[in-house]
Amino acid sequence: MPGLKLTLLQQPLVWMDGPANLRHFDIQLEAITGRDLIVLPEMFTTGFAMEAAQQSMPEAEVVAWLREKAQQTGAMVAGSAALQTERGPVNRFLLVEPEGNVHFYDKRHLFRMADEHHHYVAGEARLVIEWRGWRILPLVCYDLRFPVWSRNRNDYDLALYVANWPAPRSLHWQSLLVARAIENQAYVAGCNRVGSDGNGHHYRGDSRIVSPQGEILAEGVAHQAMRLDAELSLSALREYREKFPAWQDADPFTLS
Repeated sequence: MPGLKLTLLQQPLVWMDGPANLRHFDIQLEAITGRDLIVLPEMFTTGFAMEAAQQSMPEAEVVAWLREKAQQTGAMVAGSAALQTERGPVNRFLLVEPEGNVHFYDKRHLFRMADEHHHYVAGEARLVIEWRGWRILPLVCYDLRFPVWSRNRNDYDLALYVANWPAPRSLHWQSLLVARAIENQAYVAGCNRVGSDGNGHHYRGDSRIVSPQGEILAEGVAHQAMRLDAELSLSALREYREKFPAWQDADPFTLS
């Protein structure tokens, strides 16, 4: 069964400067080869800025850049960006294949403590994509706090979170990533930023890749820009779920 070579880029972001952020990630990505999936943080072109709802880079430019990087690296390249769309401004998680195919998920849970719900339109659709034999559920930051939305319906192998999760609540971030992995019997990866933003918020990073049993496979050093790598095993995942089939006793539910 196929393994998945996963890379997270825990990096600082330049406030409201799309070209500067793309130049920074150009440098980070130029030496990466032989990976299957490369993940950038939430709102990687702007930082977590409410101003970006009206002043972000055009979607076509962001997608064109992601396509170029996916083709260059031979990997799916993913990250969220503030974009203006037909639905209105959204916090959109884009996942782009080397062949140019684009998948996207619009953030469902908008962070009211920063008034995100007054600036962006919430997503309505959950998305699972298939990539190189893996089923992947993309989610964004505050979504992590809502386990029903992250619930594995026996339809994904990896839950992928991108974030601008501030340092004062880092323990929540670290703990919930492990909890989502254990309760859903799936791999979980969370890519968070480091540095400070234009509102004076500080970010530790603490990005991590977690096994279905809650083991930390790779972990970002606090406050340090870095790359995290891990290779995930689909056969190990399936063997664990067969030996310990707690998923069979999950409570049924519907989500409107």
